[in-house]
Order: sequence, then C-alpha cells, then structure tokens
Amino acid sequence: MARVFSLHQIYCNSLLKISSPSQFSSTPALSPPNSINFNKTPLISSLKISGGARRGFRVGAVSEDEWGPDKNEAGSAGVAVAEKEPVVAKEPTEIELLKKQLVDSFYGTDRGLRATSETRAEIVELITKLEAKNPTPAPTEALTLLNGKWILAYTSFIGLFPLLSQTLPLLKVEEISQTIDSENFTVQNSVLFSGPLATTSLSTNAKFEVRSPKRVQIKFEEGIIGTPQLTDSIVLPENVEFLGTKIDLTPFKGLITSVQDTASSVAKTISNQPPFKFSFSSRNAESWLLTTYLDEELRISRGDAGSIFVLIKEGSSLLTP
Repeated sequence: MARVFSLHQIYCNSLLKISSPSQFSSTPALSPPNSINFNKTPLISSLKISGGARRGFRVGAVSEDEWGPDKNEAGSAGVAVAEKEPVVAKEPTEIELLKKQLVDSFYGTDRGLRATSETRAEIVELITKLEAKNPTPAPTEALTLLNGKWILAYTSFIGLFPLLSQTLPLLKVEEISQTIDSENFTVQNSVLFSGPLATTSLSTNAKFEVRSPKRVQIKFEEGIIGTPQLTDSIVLPENVEFLGTKIDLTPFKGLITSVQDTASSVAKTISNQPPFKFSFSSRNAESWLLTTYLDEELRISRGDAGSIFVLIKEGSSLLTP
C-alpha cells in the first residue's frame, strides 16, 4: 500500500514540474490551483484482497464515466462484492445407499409375509452387506442408540405370519413396534390393530439383561390386551377375504348404519374398562436377541431361531415411502 501512495506522489510532482503557466486559464478554476485532473483514468484498475481460508473480495476503483458525472451520488465509490462459494451436494455414503436399497426391497412384502423367495434372497444379501459395515460393533455398550421406539419393517419370523395374514375378518394390523427403555432395562413389543368400529393393541412387557457386546437375554413378564378405542364412525370395506373366500359387504352397509348408535354406545362402555393383563408360563417366558447392525435410524437383529428382524427408528426418513 505504501508503494501505491509513493507512485501516486511521484506522478503528481512530475505533472506539476512539466506543466507551463500557459496551460492554466486566467479564469478562476472550480478546483484548487494545486489539484490535478487525471483525465478520468483510474490509477488503480483493481485490487484483490484475500486472506487465508476467508472468502475473497474484489474491490474496483471505477471511473466517473461508469457511474455518471455526479461524483457525489451514492455508489460513486468502489463497491466490495462478496462472492459466495457454490454449495456442493453431499454424496451419499455406501452405508446410506445400502440402507435405501434394503428399505426399497421391502415394498409389497407386507413386513415379509408376502415376500417371494427371490426377494428374500435379495434382502438377506443386503442385510449381510450392512452387517459387515456395522458402525456399532458393540450395541449393548451403546444403549442410548437402542433406546426409543422401533417400527418393524421386515421379519422372517414365521411366528408372526399368522398375525400378519389377517385371519380375523375386518381386523387390520396397523403397526408392529418395539420400545426399549435402556435406563430401566425394559422392552415392550406391541401390535396395533384397527377395525371398523375401534382400535386396540396387544402388548408384551419384558425385562432384558446384557449377556455380551451384541446379545441380550429377554424375560417376558406379562401380556396386555389394550382397551379398545372408539373410532368416530363405522367404516366398512367393500369386501373382505376370509379363509380364501371373498365376502361382499355391500348389503350389510344399510344394516350397519342403522345399528351404529347402539354399537357406539357399547364401544364406549368397553372403552371405560381397564386393559386385560395375563402372565406367561415359565417355559415360554425367555428368549434372546442378537443385534447385528445398529445406527441412529436402523437396527437389524437375529432371534434365537435364526429369524431376522429389521426395525426403523420412529421419526426416521426411512419410514417415508
């Protein structure tokens, strides 16, 4: 900067020395006698300022022709413009891609019930790849990740298939979930059912103990049949399939409408009752679970019968189709 001012001073002094008196008009000048007209040519065309990792700024000294004749107008001085760095989209990691492929492969399988042999083989292959890249090699030492509500997305456990096959007419499985409380070492498995008149749930409460970095032992304590919760109105489907036979329900809609008030009164009475609890026999009261993959939104577990369970954390974007 000092060199710039020095060059400026030498240039001005040279002009003063070589200029003859005849060059100045006798008419009083509008500017002081010692001022110099630089013929609208900028002395410094541009100056770039940058420092370290900070963003660069380009500062330009602009001639009056570019801004108009009035130098006192706003904007006559050089304007510093900050140039924003372009935002680069983050590339998905290999694990993120595998998780997306796995969740996409569940489409149309009804949590595994209707999966074909080819689809099951594809799912097992993707699960094996994810297990090899498990970011939490000791899940039982990261109980805060296990904590919370997990939604069942896929299973190969045949014990759940009769439940998922909807053998009861007009009854639909809305959700199967597992809620883990790592502070109290409790697990609650829950199945939410919905019908034309009410919703209810079937739950099991259990305690768990850590047996290894990946394995927990589960001891079931009680089962709970939730009190039915009344829906706003009775909604019947057009037909229902029962034992392989499709039954047309259209003729029953008028009858259902006529008795809806009575049914609602009965349902309200039932809704005021406490949930029904039952205990398990000691022979079927224990099981174990091996967690083979765990991160903030996906959990893969294997049961004592070799069954696979894939669960997604409640609120995860993986649950969005």
